[in-house]
Amino acid sequence: MTELEDQVNNLEVKDDDDVIDPWTVVGKSATGIDYDKVIKKFGSQKIDSELIARFEEVTGKKAHHYLKRGIFFSHRDLHNILNLYESGKKFYLYTGRGPSSETMHIGHLVPFLFTKWLQDVFDVPLIIQLTDDEKVLWRDLKVEDARQMAFNNAKDIIAMGFDPANTFMFNDLDFIGKCPEFYQNMLRVQKCVTFNQVKGIFGFGDSDIIGKITFPSIEATPAFSTSFPFIFDGKIVPCLVPCAIDQDPYFRMTRDVAARLKLPKPALVHASFLPALQGAQHKMSASDPNASIFLSDTPKQIKSKINKYAFSGGRATVEEHREKGGDADVDISFKYLTFFLEDCDRLAEIRAAYESGQLLTGELKQIAIETITPIIRDYQARRSKVTDEILQQFFALRKLNF
Repeated sequence: MTELEDQVNNLEVKDDDDVIDPWTVVGKSATGIDYDKVIKKFGSQKIDSELIARFEEVTGKKAHHYLKRGIFFSHRDLHNILNLYESGKKFYLYTGRGPSSETMHIGHLVPFLFTKWLQDVFDVPLIIQLTDDEKVLWRDLKVEDARQMAFNNAKDIIAMGFDPANTFMFNDLDFIGKCPEFYQNMLRVQKCVTFNQVKGIFGFGDSDIIGKITFPSIEATPAFSTSFPFIFDGKIVPCLVPCAIDQDPYFRMTRDVAARLKLPKPALVHASFLPALQGAQHKMSASDPNASIFLSDTPKQIKSKINKYAFSGGRATVEEHREKGGDADVDISFKYLTFFLEDCDRLAEIRAAYESGQLLTGELKQIAIETITPIIRDYQARRSKVTDEILQQFFALRKLNF
């Protein structure tokens, strides 16, 4: 059975199941998504201590805290990428962003921060796709507005520090018409997937517009190096895709297509979601300003949002909290610290103090504010220096350091 057939056969959703697809993320528990169940349902592999040790052995680098804490928790064929690197063979990174707002929020930082770390560790080319066409198809957006969001988000991404000599970025609405090889590979993908299969994978209905039916082939195509002849000179080069787990359906389809096209299957590493301020059942969303901390927020806004909206695992009264302690597993401020506080010993101390009742909810929120605010402040300083000229460096069709 192919990965695509297995994907279609595992679509049944029970009432108590978490819902994860490219457009909807809903957890049924106050602690958030059960990622062990997701691994089982999606058929991926857990990133365990043995694989992390192998990663450190091959790269000679300490594992990122996102790996150690299970924030990047799942993979497909990461072993193959490590074997390639160990044997001195080449691969490239591919990730993306669906621009849906004028500015990104801190949840969007997570896959890009990890992608940058991977690029630094492996010293490999990176391709970043901005799917502005997707947003035109799924939302009530004009083409012109989607393009502008893509360019704004591109500057947001550049501010994370990617190497311009080794990073190519493109938005679909402008790029696809410039690169015939990309469009040719799109057609090859489209010929490999039937209408019934794409309906089964993505849940499309008879009333959905035809653009939605064809879009998965556009997200699949950058996973094939022959789509970028100006970078790879037509060479067949394997690909590693860091992405949030909700994007996995696209790449299960892509992996099945790759086998039929006799091309390398893209390997993947999957990130968990940064939850919304109101609770772990939902991921942070750019459509709700009160559920998200945006990269453009001021220190005052960050403080106000965390104090006012961040769901607490504390008790009803100070006395009860001192006696019974707080629940770090549902507390949003603590969850944010697991993403953005790099010191593992300090994080363990905070958990112990909170769960013992020594640390109160207000004090925990203050730690989260003091951790997140300088990260965003430093980011904003870098973002202010990203000019249109710098943007064009990343968008220029050119060879990378490959």
